[in-house]
Amino acid sequence: MKIFIYFIFIFSFLSQAIIPQWFQQTSGTNKYLEGVSFTSSTKGTVAGEDGTILRTIDGGENWVSQTSGTTAGLYGVSNEADLQTVVGLNGTILSTTDGGENWVRQTSGTTERLYGVFFKNSNYGWAVGWNGTILSTTDGGENWVSQSVSADYLLYGVSFADINNGIAVGFPGAILRTTDGGENWVSYWTGINHTLYAVDFINSNKGTVVGWNGTILRTTDGGENWVSQISGVNTRLLGVSFNGVNVGTVVGLNGTILRTTDGGENWVSQSGATNSLSGVFFWGDDLGTAVGRNGTILRTTNGGVTFVEEEDIDEKPTKFNLSQNYPNPFNSTSVIRYSVPQSSSVEIKVFDVLGNEIETLVNEEKPVGTYKLTWISENLPSGIYLYQLKADSYLQTRKMVLMK
Repeated sequence: MKIFIYFIFIFSFLSQAIIPQWFQQTSGTNKYLEGVSFTSSTKGTVAGEDGTILRTIDGGENWVSQTSGTTAGLYGVSNEADLQTVVGLNGTILSTTDGGENWVRQTSGTTERLYGVFFKNSNYGWAVGWNGTILSTTDGGENWVSQSVSADYLLYGVSFADINNGIAVGFPGAILRTTDGGENWVSYWTGINHTLYAVDFINSNKGTVVGWNGTILRTTDGGENWVSQISGVNTRLLGVSFNGVNVGTVVGLNGTILRTTDGGENWVSQSGATNSLSGVFFWGDDLGTAVGRNGTILRTTNGGVTFVEEEDIDEKPTKFNLSQNYPNPFNSTSVIRYSVPQSSSVEIKVFDVLGNEIETLVNEEKPVGTYKLTWISENLPSGIYLYQLKADSYLQTRKMVLMK
C-alpha cells in the first residue's frame, strides 16, 4: 500500500513538470538542412544540401536518409496527406506518394532556382524561385504551369490560405498577392528593399512575413496593409510557422528562435540552438521541429516554453499569498511559492519592466494548498522582471532580478 501511494505521489509531481524547451535530435548528417514539413504529429520530411532528404515516422526519434536521385540543393518542403514535394536548384521538383520509398522528378519547365513550395491539398500547389518564377499545379504536380510576374523578383517563400488566396515573398522587399489561385499577382509596396525569406498566410486575412535584419511584417487584411513588428533581433530570419492566428514561431541565423502567443504583439526569444536555423514547422501549438546548419534538427513538445516544475507542499493556508522568489537576484533558476486558501482559478505570469507579458507559469483551477514553482529562464536576458499572482479577486505582484 505504501509503495502504491508513493507511486501516485511521484506521478502527480511529474505530471506537472513541463519538459525542456528545444532539444537536439540525431539527423545522421552534417549537411545544411533547409526545409521541414509534417503531415501528422509523427510523420515529417526534411530536405537540404546535396539532395539530402530525411524522413521520420516517430516524431524525430529516428531520421532515415532517403534516395532523392539528385545532388541539387533542396530548399522547400511541402507535405499534404500522402503527397510530399520538395524543390531546389535547377528547377528541381521531386514528389513521393509512398512515404519516400520512391522520389519522382516532375517536369517543372524551368532551370531556375526554386526555393519555396506550398500545397493546399493533394492537387493544388505552387512553387516559387528566382527571376520571378511562380509555378502552379492543379493535379498534384503531374503538370506545372508558369504564372506571370516580373523577372526582377527573386522569390523565396509562398503560402496559401486557400486555393485562391496566396502570398509570395522575396527580393527586393517583394510581397505579391493573388486572390484567384495565381492567375493574377499584385505587388504590394512595404517600404522595405531588402530580402523577405518566408511567409505563413494563416487565413484569407492574416499572415506573417520574415526577412533580413530581424524583419517581421504582419497583415490582418489579406495583404492590403503590412505592419512592422518588433522582433528584438537584427539577424536574418529565414523561417516562420503559425498554428492559428496568434501562436507562431520564427527562426533564423545564429540559432535565433522567437515565439509569440499574441499574434506578434510580443516576440520572446527562446533557447536551444547554437547553429543557424533555416526552417521551422509546427503541428499544433506545441509540437515543433526546426532545422539548419550542420545537420541540426531541433524538436519541442511544449512550444519551446521555459522549464517549470510545480510541487504541492503539505500546508493548508488561511490566506492568499505570493512569496518573494528565492534566490533573488538569481541566475536562470528561481523558486516561487504561493498559497491558495480556497479552490480558485489561478494565474501566475511574468512581465518585463515595461509590462510586456513574458510567460504564463500557471493558468488553471487550483485546490486549497501551498505550491512551489521552480522556474528556469535560460532564454531571458539579465534584468528586472515582475511576477504576478491573480486568483479570483486577489492580485499580488512582486519584483525579481535576473543576473547572468
